[in-house]
Amino acid sequence: MVKICCIGAGYVGGPTMAVIALKCPSIEVVVVDISVARIAAWNSEQLPIYEPGLEDVVKQCRGRNLFFSTEVEKHISEADIVFVSVNTPTKTQGLGAGKAANLTYWESAARMIADVSKSDKIVVEKSTVPVKTAEAIEKILNHNSNGINFQILSNPEFLAEGTAIQDLFKPDRVLIGGRETPEGQKAIKALRDVYANWVPEDRIIATNLWSAELSKLAANAILAQRISSINAMSALCEATGADVTEVAYAVSKDSRIGPKFLNASVGFGGSCFQKDILNLVYICECNGLPEVANYWKQVIKINDYQKTRFVNRVVASMFNTVSGKKIAILGFAFKKDTGDTRETPAIDVCKGLLGDKANISIYDPQVTEEQIQRDLSMNKFDWDHPIHLQPMSPTAVKEVTVTWDAYQAANGAHGICILTEWDEFKALDYQKIYDNMQKPAFIYDGRNIMDVEKLRKIGFIVYSIGKPLDAWLKDMPAVA
Repeated sequence: MVKICCIGAGYVGGPTMAVIALKCPSIEVVVVDISVARIAAWNSEQLPIYEPGLEDVVKQCRGRNLFFSTEVEKHISEADIVFVSVNTPTKTQGLGAGKAANLTYWESAARMIADVSKSDKIVVEKSTVPVKTAEAIEKILNHNSNGINFQILSNPEFLAEGTAIQDLFKPDRVLIGGRETPEGQKAIKALRDVYANWVPEDRIIATNLWSAELSKLAANAILAQRISSINAMSALCEATGADVTEVAYAVSKDSRIGPKFLNASVGFGGSCFQKDILNLVYICECNGLPEVANYWKQVIKINDYQKTRFVNRVVASMFNTVSGKKIAILGFAFKKDTGDTRETPAIDVCKGLLGDKANISIYDPQVTEEQIQRDLSMNKFDWDHPIHLQPMSPTAVKEVTVTWDAYQAANGAHGICILTEWDEFKALDYQKIYDNMQKPAFIYDGRNIMDVEKLRKIGFIVYSIGKPLDAWLKDMPAVA
């Protein structure tokens, strides 16, 4: 029986291993993590992450051929294939601070694998890592190998949160990078055989190690670039009276471009895009390619600009001050169908409004008050460290309240910012909301999900990203 061990029970390790266990009943899969609380949650009725379809998969396999454990060394020692899915946060100090990936957790995982292994192993990079990480990991393993043979593979994940289980069931592609040696090719085949249980053969792509590592960064950078491209257009649309939705639709009909990732919004978030682009920038700089580095930097600059522009619109339209005014925030997660708040645009928007002394009331169907307060008081990039290494109890932001009801959040508010595209926000009774708000009542649609004309008929002053401006907003321009 093939035994797989995955180090790291987070957004990647948990769902990926659950699906492998479901699709490969003959393989024993153990997910290990040093966080006792996280493993306890995986073994409970309330899983530590929310992902549609995940609970069903876990319950089918847990206790049969899928196990969650804190006995890290034991299960690494027994495994044939070890997936490493640990955090690779952005460095906050030292060489490459603010751009380079911090490989501390990766290195300690590699050293532990070397220390406890008594048999040959295939070690699989599942975390997003900088190009040439495999080489560093290989050196650590081989210099501490005690005669044991390790083969390193890169098998980056291409999951989208909110659809991760479907992405795992029917992937566009599975990418496996390995050494171009007989042993490396044999290791690629072993991992290919695991995925071949449910993934069509033509969708499993084998490359060299460096191509696989770079492909992940390239995919995320190009997707983020599309979002920044349409967001840059949204600013021009507002200035000229064009409608970004109509522009995006017309552009998407070009078969060379297509419709995906062309929705203008308050900005992209999530754990990967910004981090991976910064990483790409750093690698370009280290390889003497400053022009290429600057090109990718611009994708992040436009994203930051979009969030700033949104906050400026809010403040400018409310007579240039939100001091002491209640602003309702609907949605805090970085996108719908996930409780993940990593790099969510909501953090920067809230901080921008708090900087102008607003009182904020937040509602999100999946994000807890504890998480919101933690996000608003943490330093940038701290979120990417394991929770026990994050600041212990961040001081709560007094001007922020978190409610479990959208109507309560909006009650008595001067304005509403829609920052996540949760379906339920389209179905709210906006007449009821309007009646209980301060007048003039504003709605700032950061996701372009609302029926603007309907809201204007009720009496709202509406700002929708990239749409022709309300007469009120034309009189109160906001320069970002």
